[in-house]
Amino acid sequence: MKVTIELINDSKCSCSWTPSLSDFQNWASKTLEGIELTDSVTVSILLVNFEDACQLNLQYRNKVHASNVLSFPANLPEKMTKHLDSKPLGDIVICPEIVQREAKEQEKAINAHWAHLLVHSIMHLKGFQHEVNSEAAVMEKHEIKVLKKLGFPNPYLVV
Repeated sequence: MKVTIELINDSKCSCSWTPSLSDFQNWASKTLEGIELTDSVTVSILLVNFEDACQLNLQYRNKVHASNVLSFPANLPEKMTKHLDSKPLGDIVICPEIVQREAKEQEKAINAHWAHLLVHSIMHLKGFQHEVNSEAAVMEKHEIKVLKKLGFPNPYLVV
């Protein structure tokens, strides 16, 4: 399996820390290994400012507030992807301003929070959901396992 990350930073955020391309690459690879994906895939990541996060959340989820992260699975038919060296997995949009604020509010290390959000988003791209408790339990179990392999604590433990 090979994971290609396409990263665009349009956030213009003066955040204290944002992941590097290699961070995103490592986190995505470990996530997909954790769910035993063997295909080569491409994930597009777009970092946006607060206003764009608000607009996208309204446009795609009909929510009148900014979201920390949005995931858009590619779900392309196999006849379109069978000749590609790398299958498009989907797009992830992240607002660094919100991620930084949440990490501070939740008293989490900034890199751990970023890793969790990327792992969580990749899981959504692969079809995992958390609207129902049983689905959430499965998704969280996978997230915790991957984050542990990456050296990060369980993000669902209350401190």
